[in-house]
Amino acid sequence: MRSFLKRFVFFHWMYQATIVLSQFFQFRLFGFFANLSWYWSDWRWYKKHGGQNPHFEISNKYRLPMIADKTSHTPLDSIYFHQDSWGTRQIARLKPSRHVDVGSSAMTMAMVAQFVPVTMVDIRPLPFQTEGLYFQEGSILDLPFEENSLETISSLCVVEHIGLGRYGDPLDPWGSEKSVAELQRVVRPGGHIVFSVPIDERNRIYFNAHRAFTPDYIDSLFNQCTLADSAYIYRGKLKEKYEPETGFGVGLFLYRKNG
Repeated sequence: MRSFLKRFVFFHWMYQATIVLSQFFQFRLFGFFANLSWYWSDWRWYKKHGGQNPHFEISNKYRLPMIADKTSHTPLDSIYFHQDSWGTRQIARLKPSRHVDVGSSAMTMAMVAQFVPVTMVDIRPLPFQTEGLYFQEGSILDLPFEENSLETISSLCVVEHIGLGRYGDPLDPWGSEKSVAELQRVVRPGGHIVFSVPIDERNRIYFNAHRAFTPDYIDSLFNQCTLADSAYIYRGKLKEKYEPETGFGVGLFLYRKNG
């Protein structure tokens, strides 16, 4: 239905306006009152019966209402769930002595750092530290590593943003292409690149959210590498093959540098 409505100019603009507004306003009036109702019911019950456990103080002063978490399922982003578990599995299988990541999820890299030291490169410093995870400031367009020097490197759902200005980076129509070239430059022959980007039936810019690519175009950019493994995320499911007829998804790629 959403794709059908977007064919018409009015609904197309309304859809874009909804996307913009939803980033700032997520208040759902009916859901709010429904959740507030069960919260008050639970509070009255607990205030009456909670004293059966004398080890805890119960007071109006220390109420901290959390009314959005009573859901019928575990709330997860399906893309990051499949993408980050797939990427972590690739790194664990490769068993590098040290891994480098560029701009991926810091939470995921903190987990990877528990079994292999990780240097994480980003234009924005990490606010926290954990054992095995090291931060190095840098840009994917100019990585602070020598040519042919790294055993493994990852960049998950990053390259599609470069050059669109979403995160404060300079506008550049060739940002994604330059990023892939830089990833290839720093990996040594025989080394691996763990990589993901949005995919679609054709190359598109969803300005300024991200670009989407066809697997053939991605393969042409990794002209110094051979594809070693791949998977695709469509509508919350991890699949083995590219399905252009399904439309938008996320492609997961493991490349091995030639030589």
